[in-house]
Amino acid sequence: MKKYAILLLFLFPFFLLAQKVSLVKGAITENVIVNDSLKETFAIYLPTSFEMSKSWPVVFVFDMKGKGKQGLSMFKFAAEQEGYILATSNNLSDTLSLTSNIVIANRMMIAAHELLPIAKNRTYTAGFSNAARFASILPNFIKGINGVVSCAAAVGNLEILSAKNPFYFIGIVGREDYNFTDMLETRKVLDKLKFPNQLLLFDSGNQWPENGYLVEAFRMLTLASMAKGETEKEIKKVNTFYNELLTKANTLFSEKKPLMAEHLLSEMIRVHAPWMELDSLKDIRKQLRKTSSFKAAKRSQNAVLLKESFTKEDYIYFLEEDIMTYNYNNLGWWTYQMEELNKLVKSENVYEKQMARRLRGYVNALIEDTIDVIASDDKVVDMDALTLLYMLKTITAPKNYEYYLNIISNSSKIEDYGTALFYLEELLKNGYTDKDELYAVQNTALFRIMPEFNALVEKYLNQARYDVMEE
Repeated sequence: MKKYAILLLFLFPFFLLAQKVSLVKGAITENVIVNDSLKETFAIYLPTSFEMSKSWPVVFVFDMKGKGKQGLSMFKFAAEQEGYILATSNNLSDTLSLTSNIVIANRMMIAAHELLPIAKNRTYTAGFSNAARFASILPNFIKGINGVVSCAAAVGNLEILSAKNPFYFIGIVGREDYNFTDMLETRKVLDKLKFPNQLLLFDSGNQWPENGYLVEAFRMLTLASMAKGETEKEIKKVNTFYNELLTKANTLFSEKKPLMAEHLLSEMIRVHAPWMELDSLKDIRKQLRKTSSFKAAKRSQNAVLLKESFTKEDYIYFLEEDIMTYNYNNLGWWTYQMEELNKLVKSENVYEKQMARRLRGYVNALIEDTIDVIASDDKVVDMDALTLLYMLKTITAPKNYEYYLNIISNSSKIEDYGTALFYLEELLKNGYTDKDELYAVQNTALFRIMPEFNALVEKYLNQARYDVMEE
């Protein structure tokens, strides 16, 4: 905990902006300067109803790959519907240290507070995947953040959460997303710490949620602010939201999705508890839980979740063992695992299908994280371990051509042309067609003039760059 103490920052306005900024309502304004002494910029979205005479809630949307405008665009519909300002930094990067990104985010947030009439106690952060994890740790380091909308990611670091500094956490995740189980566990921790939180679920994988879920998240932030007396109470809006969610829950049950229906009713109880008597809603939920369809679905999902946890442990154990011992002989075991997941994806049991897709996402993320750790070694990069990991990726994600090319490059560098040829053919079998990129792969100057190389290119891509000499 001590290593984080020096990062405690505060959101308060002071004069930074000497620039004259022209902001357009209903559109994204790019490249707003943070201050005159830095080259940092940010983008802003103002809803069409925006007026300088009123104070407004703000959601700071983060992206760690320089695509802040894209993230802002994903939240634009919800911000317009619910009357929120959006802002995003153009300078965050996953190549920077956590400390640097936090300082950059803080400067941008201060500049936005100076520039715009932002409502007190209505500052929120949001993001998708890694950017959502970053958004969820910011309230621990920057005072004045009241909530987080996290898409496809659990809280970035549960260990640094403090019951003395709670914030409203709204998670949104697909049930086929490998982050699904982590977000279920996160909810337990947040409940224990008495953090207000919601979990919105949809039937899909690791992708942005549809606009409707982001609208729901923003409405939940608004209702929580109303309940605290931080903004004007609008009972009509509260009742409308209640009825919309109740209709959605009924639809889910009629579509034979009892677990989703029960979960939504539970979220409604959390959201609307400050506003109305909920005995009738609780009775509906209790009756639903007694139905045979709910009980059967709950048993099936629990069994699947238990199996999933054991399978994840196997993946972690065998990956560590294989990397430590350079166990290329175990590639067959990984191939078998992926074949089993492919069978489960075709299962008639919906929970097995969801598990299979979550596990495929999980194992790919696990391997990618291990690649990042090994590739970032400051001393000596273990190329043998990297090559093995690249080989695993051709098994777990056979349409991701980057890893075949990496193997070809590494193998050619050490003149292991047998391996390079094998993965060249696997690459071409899987539909790769970029001939220019293929002939520019690093370390392959000698390999690509070999007859065997050009014969494969001729076979799969019709024409090789160099002639194939027949003996």
